[in-house]
Amino acid sequence: MNRPESGKPRFLARFTHCSLPKVFLWTTGALAAIIAVLFIASYFLDEPLRRYTENKLNRDLKGYSVRLPSAHFQLVGLTMTLRGLTVLQDAHPDPPVVVFPVIRAGIHWREIFSRRLVAEFRLDRPKLNINLQQLRAEAAGKVPLKKRGWQQAVEDIYPLKINLLKINDGELSYIDQDPKKPLRLSRVNLQAGNIRNIRLPDNVYPSSFHMETDIFGTGHGVVAGRANFLAEPYPGANAVFRLEKVPLDFFAPVVARSNLTLRNGLFSAVGEVEYAPNTKTARISEMTIRGLEIHYKHTSRTAAAEKRRAEKVGEAARKLGKSRMLVRLDRLRLSESTVGMVNEGAAHPYRVFLTDADLLLTNLSNRGTLGPAEARLRGKFMGSGATSVTSRFRPGAKEPVLDLDIRIEDTRMKDMNDLLRAYGNFDVTGGYFSFYSELHIKDDAVSGYVKPFFRDIKVYDRRTDREKGLFRQMYEIMVGGIAKFLESGETGEVATKAEISGQVHEPQVSTWQIVGRLIQNAFFKAILPGFDKEVSRLRQR
Repeated sequence: MNRPESGKPRFLARFTHCSLPKVFLWTTGALAAIIAVLFIASYFLDEPLRRYTENKLNRDLKGYSVRLPSAHFQLVGLTMTLRGLTVLQDAHPDPPVVVFPVIRAGIHWREIFSRRLVAEFRLDRPKLNINLQQLRAEAAGKVPLKKRGWQQAVEDIYPLKINLLKINDGELSYIDQDPKKPLRLSRVNLQAGNIRNIRLPDNVYPSSFHMETDIFGTGHGVVAGRANFLAEPYPGANAVFRLEKVPLDFFAPVVARSNLTLRNGLFSAVGEVEYAPNTKTARISEMTIRGLEIHYKHTSRTAAAEKRRAEKVGEAARKLGKSRMLVRLDRLRLSESTVGMVNEGAAHPYRVFLTDADLLLTNLSNRGTLGPAEARLRGKFMGSGATSVTSRFRPGAKEPVLDLDIRIEDTRMKDMNDLLRAYGNFDVTGGYFSFYSELHIKDDAVSGYVKPFFRDIKVYDRRTDREKGLFRQMYEIMVGGIAKFLESGETGEVATKAEISGQVHEPQVSTWQIVGRLIQNAFFKAILPGFDKEVSRLRQR
């Protein structure tokens, strides 16, 4: 009897060659049938699952409500897909706080080999909308944000802990007061991995993340780094960031509440932030602002609020100096900008400004031990006077320390008429103004001087002042005569000098609050010594 080459009996060989394909086919067919049944059965669960999930989310969230048009749990692959999930704030439901066109949640299969059962979430085209009313309602609520039920809501969507999060083409909009100018981040793409610290568990920052977004249309931003999302008592992260060509005029409605008017300007910055339970640092290595127009507006109506705001800013600066967080700005460059102040509280409103402002600020920090900060400012006072300001100061020092030098040369006095009317009650038709000052603050003592110059002053002009009243013309003629009287016979200049010295009586006041008061009290009171003071003296004769 012939035997098969394998040495097996003939009937066993026949079984092997004929039955195995059938078993394989039957097995494959049975699995396919089960998968098909599970796939089809998944759709019969959609509506009950949708109602259950929507009701569960609404029970867990406090102060917010949820609408869920569609939900699908695929039994094959164990994935949950939600479509059109919308979250509304009960106090202000329009606009919705967030809209999720598609949320997909499932098992992070890669980590099965690490014997960990965790989830991955993917959010496609989410839109987060926030406005000022909603923020105020949230702040006024009695329930803290962390107790609103957000974490439980995520677990309602999928019961496993998130280990991988992806956001594709997201959008975030904030409306302050002007709905036509929202602050919008578009094309937001984010990926955060190893959130549960499965891999590299002993690493300080075992998780990674990367976010990229367009900012207000023309700007762009990237934030990337590593984190420990499970750190106690709060998560920690170390990240580098880059912001490019961010248009600043979108912030105009926000800063308007601080009496600031803002136009144009592009902002860029590069830096690094580390914020963790044991380390807190924020370092900006390079910051540039170009083409900015910004003015501070003072009015009698807002004077009290301005004072309170200044006190809060001073208090915040002092707290920052004492903070455990190290804040550093290595280099700031402001160029092609206009900076000014508008005083609508004076009897004659006026505007003081610096055009073509070019500022270089280096080594600014909240630690006095890191050395002094230095600033160099160039520009044109009132659009014509060549201006140079240099300064060295220690903002983080316990006691104010400052060296300040100011030079303003050949400002056209005709451009200063609003200021002259406010403080001298007259105007001019010609002449030039210069100003020199040095201020020093050390060991709680202030020293220095302010020295204004006036050259070729023309106060009264018959051709331009013809329509003014008789007494007004006489007053300006008298002011012009006093100016001529005070002029140096050789140079034709009116000049005076005011010395500044004394103690800093409020050691808790910040350096720049002191400088502001000195400029206000010395500059504006010394700017017209040859005019208003002498006119008053002559009137008393």
